[in-house]
Amino acid sequence: MTEPVLERLLADETQTARLGEDLALALRVGDVLALKGDLGAGKTTLARALIRTLADDAGLEVPSPTFTLVQSYDTRIPVHHFDLYRLSSAAELDELGFEETLAQGAALIEWPERADGYLPRTTVLIELVQHGEGRLARLSGQGATFDRVARSLAMRGFLESAGWGQARRRYFIGDASPRSYEIVSLAGEAPRVLMNSPRLVLGPPVRDGKPYAVIAHTAQSVSAFVAIDRALLAAGVAVPRIDAQDLGQGFLLLEHLGSEGFLDGNGGPVAERYEAAAELLAMMHGKAWPHRMEAAPGVVHDVPPFDRDAMLIEADLLIDWYVPAISGGPASDALRSGYHKTWNALLNRLQGSEYTLMLRDFHSPNIIWRGERSGLDRLGIVDVQDALIGPAAYDVASLAMDARVTMAPEIEKRTLDAYLAARHAAGDFDEAGFLEAYAIMAAQRNSKILGIFVRLEKRDGKPYYLKHLPRIRDYLRRALSHPALADLRDFYSAHGLLEERAL
Repeated sequence: MTEPVLERLLADETQTARLGEDLALALRVGDVLALKGDLGAGKTTLARALIRTLADDAGLEVPSPTFTLVQSYDTRIPVHHFDLYRLSSAAELDELGFEETLAQGAALIEWPERADGYLPRTTVLIELVQHGEGRLARLSGQGATFDRVARSLAMRGFLESAGWGQARRRYFIGDASPRSYEIVSLAGEAPRVLMNSPRLVLGPPVRDGKPYAVIAHTAQSVSAFVAIDRALLAAGVAVPRIDAQDLGQGFLLLEHLGSEGFLDGNGGPVAERYEAAAELLAMMHGKAWPHRMEAAPGVVHDVPPFDRDAMLIEADLLIDWYVPAISGGPASDALRSGYHKTWNALLNRLQGSEYTLMLRDFHSPNIIWRGERSGLDRLGIVDVQDALIGPAAYDVASLAMDARVTMAPEIEKRTLDAYLAARHAAGDFDEAGFLEAYAIMAAQRNSKILGIFVRLEKRDGKPYYLKHLPRIRDYLRRALSHPALADLRDFYSAHGLLEERAL
């Protein structure tokens, strides 16, 4: 099968360096890029720009590896720059530790023809040839690496269409989804955020012929973010302004709200900021939100409900991942049946609860603190695409029992009290009903998170999430102390789900 090919005309050194920058933003551990070109074709310019982008250091010294054969750089993704000109056989790559470098970084290879038949089939080849006064870059390959390279070049094309084609791109942040974010900078303009949000790839059916994401109502395209962002902005919530969008490809150019978070220098919560966030939720929960929101003319997003099926499929993550991790085997049919029976009885109690726009992940990683501003404008909100129509108590529980931060009981109480005070000040408010819903939603969310954090370790190779488990168990115990959750508390206790244990 013929490999796909991409071509780019590079008029000068600046455009060659820009291609290196675009390639750097696509790299992941295990990737191999092979550079071919005659002397003076621009390989050095491209390689230097790629490595400096990964290092985020425009002045980094990047010597040629002609004599050392390989130069290694401890960058965001470790990169190893090989020059194979002096190799007498491809087998000598073993002596250079080539396979070991790919286990923990990426490789950039000059003179790849010296390793003919040795490089991975997923290697992306970049050929640079003279073309008039400039150069032609021809990129070919197959597999995930080439797909990421192609998407990064498409992102540059999106920037060009938005008038930001000459912008400098730098990695900003990724999350637990396929989404990623970059900071783009252009002379004379405030920095922007470039959001890369590919369409969600649905997994296999898990229940009633539906994939997990469909049952849990996870956003499947960037249109959800755009629609919800626009609705929140119109309602006075400080979410990013959208300067340019390509809904088909999943690219957005966004206002950069800042980078100051909710934590102090020691990683602890700043109580006053959490109280301000609780007051923002109270303001939002006092508004009526449409269930249909427009992303673009003719493109409407129907905000899904946080229904019983979604709540249960999320809570099931504890049974599917956490239970096997602590017991050494899958949950028994009896345990699963009892779990569902107890949860269903508890969810019945949500009937009559206040439902509103529920952002779903309203916690410290997704809230920016802008202390120079006043009132609720001090809070910048990001990551809103998975919003649902659900219990108002859910986002309050997400905030007050922040999964990434140890919220002492007194800080949780201050956050909750700030919300309650703001709701009472706005008019009639059923505090007792809200507190019961708060406990139920806190129990549901933290049960889900116990499962997610184990899944991230077992399935995705991210063991650092396990350090959060003691905190999540503590939050669960707090939620289960509410009298309405006595049956669920007894069930969890009987099956050892609240015990401290090392995984």
